[in-house]
Amino acid sequence: MSERLRIALLVDRFGRRFGGAEAYGVNLFEVLSQRHDVTVIAHDFEHDLSVKQIKVKSSRKWPSWVRVWHFSRQAERLTRENFDVVHSHMNGGTGHIHVIHVDPIRYRRLHGVSGWRRFLVYLQPSNLVYLMLEAANMRAKLGMRVVAVSPWLKERIHDSYGVQLPVEIIAPGATRVARDPVIRDRVRAELGWSATDVGCLLVARNPLRKGLATVLQALAQLPAHFHLAVVGARSEINDYLTVNHPELLARVRLIAPTSDVSPYYQAADTYVHATLLDSFGLAPLEAMAHGLPIIVSGSEHCGFGAYVKHRFDAWVLNDPEDATEIARGLVALNSDQALRAELLSNGEKLVASLSWTAAAQKYEALYDESIRARA
Repeated sequence: MSERLRIALLVDRFGRRFGGAEAYGVNLFEVLSQRHDVTVIAHDFEHDLSVKQIKVKSSRKWPSWVRVWHFSRQAERLTRENFDVVHSHMNGGTGHIHVIHVDPIRYRRLHGVSGWRRFLVYLQPSNLVYLMLEAANMRAKLGMRVVAVSPWLKERIHDSYGVQLPVEIIAPGATRVARDPVIRDRVRAELGWSATDVGCLLVARNPLRKGLATVLQALAQLPAHFHLAVVGARSEINDYLTVNHPELLARVRLIAPTSDVSPYYQAADTYVHATLLDSFGLAPLEAMAHGLPIIVSGSEHCGFGAYVKHRFDAWVLNDPEDATEIARGLVALNSDQALRAELLSNGEKLVASLSWTAAAQKYEALYDESIRARA
């Protein structure tokens, strides 16, 4: 597509610090904004891109379902004209391209639920609003496209709304980052890691949902030179660590949420992502882009697990709740140099195939389809 488009992006928060789905939007539109005129409509911003931004104001005192409903109404008003494509990461039905990052609310609330339990779901006003706004995204409209970020998520959408709903898959991307020994040495010194220590890393806004509890159990099985840094950890994680693993306090470093995670990838030796439920898993892909071998849950639990093979480009966990399996992987990836080299080499090829440029090109093709359908 050579034509310069006027694109509106609808997203709750626009900034890498806010998490995987939000970082997805920033990384994607860092590419698209070089070729198109982009306006971002969001509640909050923290970025350095050259895009126009419109802030939707709402009170933090409002319940989340009221804020989501209010945003959908404001987004509909703000995008009625002056845009060729409306690219939405929000529920509410406004837009042409609807990107789904997490398993559908309909799946979480209603899948496998019947009888009076199903009736109780509909009795809650918040559930009704969430389900109504999500259903609006899935309703067939001229030029409308639904995008899932992984095959795992596409299956959940079809389980919720039927296989007749067309769903495209566009995975997140990553950009290869060359390792900088100066940055590595500086950050390792800040973390208190020596040159012979094995530095393990987990990046997550909610680390317990990404397997932190089991990773800590695995760390307790390993020698004292194995350390862990958790980037994105809030104060309650320190409380969890103090209560459940006081013996690991000296070996675990907790880092507050930050928009610049790259230095911590540079400092680490291995990335571990033992999630039980993740629609994709952007952090392990970013770790791979920084030249780290990764331990990741299989495709049953993590969308990114569908893109990797065990002992080929990743150490894939059969059971992410098995601490011994995680510990075995950490030892193997930091002692078997032939295995480590193979994973790094094949991981580099995977990163090259999953670039943000490639993702942007796929979205541009969808924009073109949508525009032609509406014309």
